[in-house]
This record gives sequence, C-alpha cells and structure tokens, in this order.
Amino acid sequence: MESKAPPKTTQRNGEPAPTNKPSLRKPVFVKVESLKPGTNGHTLVVKVLQSNSVLSKKPRSQNFRGSQNQNAKIVECLVGDETGTILFTARNEQVDIMKPGNTVILRNSKIDMFKGSMRLAVDKWGRVEVAEPATFVVKEDNNLSLVEYELVNVEE
Repeated sequence: MESKAPPKTTQRNGEPAPTNKPSLRKPVFVKVESLKPGTNGHTLVVKVLQSNSVLSKKPRSQNFRGSQNQNAKIVECLVGDETGTILFTARNEQVDIMKPGNTVILRNSKIDMFKGSMRLAVDKWGRVEVAEPATFVVKEDNNLSLVEYELVNVEE
C-alpha cells in the first residue's frame, strides 16, 4: 500500500501558498543568578541536588470525580548551575523526573514567591525534560531561595 502525500496548496502563479503557522523561536538559555522575582518564560539547564517531599495526597473517594480526586504530589528540589542554586517546586508527573543527580532542562519556567523567597516552577505551559549529564560544577554557596524579598509600595 502506498501512502498518499497531502496535495500541495499553490497560488495562481504556481508558487507555494504561505502558511499561517508562526515560526518557532530558538530558546534563550539563562543562568540561575539572572532570575528575578515575578518573571517568567525562563529556559534553564540545571542539575538536581536534593529533593524533599512536601505533599503526597491520595484520592478522596472512588465516586467523586474532578481535580479534587487526583493523586497530588509536590516535591521541593534544590537545583542549580555554575552560577547558583534555587528551590524548584515539582508537581505530580514532574516528581519522577526530578531525582538527585539528574540534569534537566526547564522550559518556560516561572518564578513564584513563597513567604518572601523565590521558587522556580513549571506550570502546564512549560516542560521538564531530562538532559545529557552536565559537565558544570554547581555553585552551592549562592542559593537565591535564601534571599528574602519584601514588597514595597512607592508613593509619588
């Protein structure tokens, strides 16, 4: 059986019709030390140093449907690169990837503020991928999650 290729769309002058798909941008990889509170869209290559389970919930009942009835796992992981470290909040299926010693790529990550300190997170619009083992040495003495921030209102 031969598979048929979809017909090519052409304009009247014989040239291919323009496609309406936006072109993908190349990711811009940033370093941990450049992360700032309230920012998002970061792509980083980091090494997982530690992971501590924060929450592990089982479903309530078999009869109840919805988001309340799903397994909920939250793990806080210390991740870093050659410029510093930060706490990463891994949720549900991300937990299995974030094992100590793994090198991961965090795509479209964001900075969440928790009790005045920064936490890195990847929501449903981002992605966590396992990468090739990193060659860099993690700088563990620059932990950005230990820096406490305070919101100050400036009146003009």
